[in-house]
Amino acid sequence: MNNKILNSYFLLLFSFIPASIIVGPAVSLINILLIDFSFIFLILYKKDYRFLSNKTVKFIIFLSLYLIFNSIISKDFSISANRNFGFIRFGILFLAFNYFFYNKSFIDRVLTVWIITLSILSLDAYIESIFGQNILGYGEEYGRRIVSFFKDEPIVGGYINGFYLIIIGYLFYINKNISNKYKYIILIFSIFFISAIILTGERSNAIKAISGFFLFYFFNDFFKIKEKIFAILLLILIFIFLFNSSNFLKLRYGGQFFNPIISIFQTNNEFATGNKLEKNIYINLYRSGFEVFKKYPFFGAGNKNYRVETCINQKNPKYLCNTHPHQVYFEFLAEHGFVGSMILLFILFNLIFSKIKIILNYKNYLQLGCLIFLTTLFIPLLPSGAFFADYNLTIFWINLSIMYSIGKKTNVYTSN
Repeated sequence: MNNKILNSYFLLLFSFIPASIIVGPAVSLINILLIDFSFIFLILYKKDYRFLSNKTVKFIIFLSLYLIFNSIISKDFSISANRNFGFIRFGILFLAFNYFFYNKSFIDRVLTVWIITLSILSLDAYIESIFGQNILGYGEEYGRRIVSFFKDEPIVGGYINGFYLIIIGYLFYINKNISNKYKYIILIFSIFFISAIILTGERSNAIKAISGFFLFYFFNDFFKIKEKIFAILLLILIFIFLFNSSNFLKLRYGGQFFNPIISIFQTNNEFATGNKLEKNIYINLYRSGFEVFKKYPFFGAGNKNYRVETCINQKNPKYLCNTHPHQVYFEFLAEHGFVGSMILLFILFNLIFSKIKIILNYKNYLQLGCLIFLTTLFIPLLPSGAFFADYNLTIFWINLSIMYSIGKKTNVYTSN
């Protein structure tokens, strides 16, 4: 009876993860902390410490220690420490996923709830794109970015992108012998999510989602080559249809997308008012991030300290005051320097890509979906949110945790 109650308790917390992110950062944080502290008590009670000998866990511990070091040498310790010390909760969450998600029954129940959550949100995005408001009345008149249940934050596309490959991978994962009818239904479900992301007007997330779609079906053995080509052409046709039917999307994916690419090749580096480069804030942010890196070349200004450096020193014409450089590599360089960036990329790439051979050999499509999502986060030059921000880091560690937890050769409790 105690085991049943305990299992139901954790089942509820894990099932609530996607919904908690929608409700708000405070609720998401509380939910993760409940999982973490409950899991710590469970491990202490059972005295099950075998995970400590796992190589992956050692990498995560080393990453946590590096971030603590980064706080000590940062420009503003108090700002950096809040983020870096808080990172520890994701390491514990990773262990909790590995502990519970190796149980297929547990996975089935949790991901069923996740499918419902993501489907409702995606459908709501369609409603807002048509009527200008979602079912709760959030949103502006048609032509503005879609916010759906996030109310005043245009992050719906990034949210769907963070979970849709988990869902699609899971639908293949639970069926070893898939009929043509079933696999085509999953394909349509994939396009349903991708189209919702495109409609949000979030260009970077749309590119990542479409790239993820191509990669996922490229490695999918359930589809023949002709079917894969058909799937790609179908998605392209849907994108063209959506693009031509919306002036908003024409603006977002047309002029506002190609002009920045052209501006990359401009030789004029001035930041003066009226300069053509001001049309592309992202290029200016990248350059500003690089300027911070030049000032702190070895270990950077410190996590979350880009804003401190650029906003205090606004007299520097090469600085652009903002929360972060909006691109993962420039963020790493500005806030962690060359040495810190190499440490981060070595650990993160090792965590992500060291299991690629196992995943491809065992054809675990749930793992493959997570792997592909994590890979698309590091596409060069594409704008991104702050990598170490709570929202982005939560989705990153959910995908990484699931990728490890569901395979016998990758789960930290069974792969020693």
